[in-house]
Amino acid sequence: MDGIQEKEETSTDHSSDTIALDEDEDPKNLAIWRKWMAVLVISSSSLCITCASTLAASAEDGLSREFGVKKIVSVLSISLFIEGLGLGPLVVGPLSEVYGRNPIYRASYVLLFALSWPVAFAPNIATFLVFRFLTGLCGAAFLSVAGGSVTDLFSDWTVANPMAVYTISPFLGPVIGPIISGFINEVRRSAPSGMRLGLNSPNELASVLAMDVLSHHCLELWATPRLTLLRSRDLRSHFTETKSSKVNIYDSVAYNLLNTDSRIARKSNQVIEKDDWRKIFHAILISCYTPFKLIFLDRMALLLDIWTALALGILYLAFQVYPIIFGLGHGFDLQQTGLGFLGVGVGLFLALATQPLWNRFHKKIAKSNGGKLPPEARLYMGQVGAVCIPVGLFWLAFTTYPSVHWIVPIIASVPFGAGIFFVFNSTFTYLVIAYRPVAASAMAGNSAMRATFGAVFPLFAGAMYQRLGTVGATALLAGLTAIMAPLPFVLVKIGPRLRSQSRFAV
Repeated sequence: MDGIQEKEETSTDHSSDTIALDEDEDPKNLAIWRKWMAVLVISSSSLCITCASTLAASAEDGLSREFGVKKIVSVLSISLFIEGLGLGPLVVGPLSEVYGRNPIYRASYVLLFALSWPVAFAPNIATFLVFRFLTGLCGAAFLSVAGGSVTDLFSDWTVANPMAVYTISPFLGPVIGPIISGFINEVRRSAPSGMRLGLNSPNELASVLAMDVLSHHCLELWATPRLTLLRSRDLRSHFTETKSSKVNIYDSVAYNLLNTDSRIARKSNQVIEKDDWRKIFHAILISCYTPFKLIFLDRMALLLDIWTALALGILYLAFQVYPIIFGLGHGFDLQQTGLGFLGVGVGLFLALATQPLWNRFHKKIAKSNGGKLPPEARLYMGQVGAVCIPVGLFWLAFTTYPSVHWIVPIIASVPFGAGIFFVFNSTFTYLVIAYRPVAASAMAGNSAMRATFGAVFPLFAGAMYQRLGTVGATALLAGLTAIMAPLPFVLVKIGPRLRSQSRFAV
């Protein structure tokens, strides 16, 4: 097959074969401008999707009035969207490894664009909430598949900067959402339908942008496992005859599809396609099962998932809390309350600016370790984030008094935003490296738990702050993050031992 060749390991026992790509087929060999164009389009699309999740925050009062429901029901517009984002990767992940990235991106955005209209013109609250969930489900591709696209484009030593740009996008989106919706809904306060229309503008904008760029072939993102899978069909008989052989490819899903009965290779293409659907469905079932198996059986993955889920839950809880702190406490309107989230955005950008320093730090560690960077080295960034988040929350807690100038709690959110970036960037990288054989499942499990926390936390925010007050409730959240703060410090010390005992880590 053109563009794909088989390479054999040079070890004396010849115990492994590697399916590799020719230089003109390997995405890593694309022009640098083209690779960065791909990263920027992916990142901007991810930003738009997460922006849509929090656009509903400023429209909750209008939704409650128009549909005649309680505030807690209108909050579900955020919770269900986030839950869709968490469940989507369980399906689109395996499909992207079989069919490539672009078909999944295009299908997701076409569905996202189409399903956004029922949200805008929903006749009742049930229709509105159902389609909010479905749009979140469709938008999950740019939060789950996109990470694989970035790693397909860049080598291990050059992936840090593009991955940092991509990592900041899904967290910058929720910050921008309340700012946009605050201005829209303040101006159109007398027209509740305008509030709902405002929820969909980033979806439509992202759809047009992505489809235009992708249709002009700026992003030829066929997943590396997909390309290796094409060649693997011609090699099945070889693997069957040589029982000691094994295949080293990038993703476990593609490996499972490859490692099937060799009789399939001798059948017609039509039969293979029929059987592929059965195997693809089986791979999706496995992808739904394996992440939770990893969570329940691997304590290190469980703790990291809880840590990131807690951080994301607090971030989404803030969209219910800021109107209390700044709206009731300082008399802010919707526009001004939305602008209060700029502190978190500033923290995210400041943290991103430190990426070159972390790159040099990692190279120094690798040089002292024989040129190899241990997975635990990625957690040093998490240590900084583990300190920044509780510091920012405690600072915010004790400056929420109306007598304190409003700029002080906004400044307090800067270290919180920086900590969010550090925690997620380090955890994502560590999970992918430490659990490389099941990296897709590790990230899917993390996504599912994060989505659950992000969906649930806003639901009890109002009751908690009403009972404990802004100081007590925020301090409670800060205390929870302080309890989790030692985690990256502990894992740096005992991580290698835990990995050696794990059934999934390497």
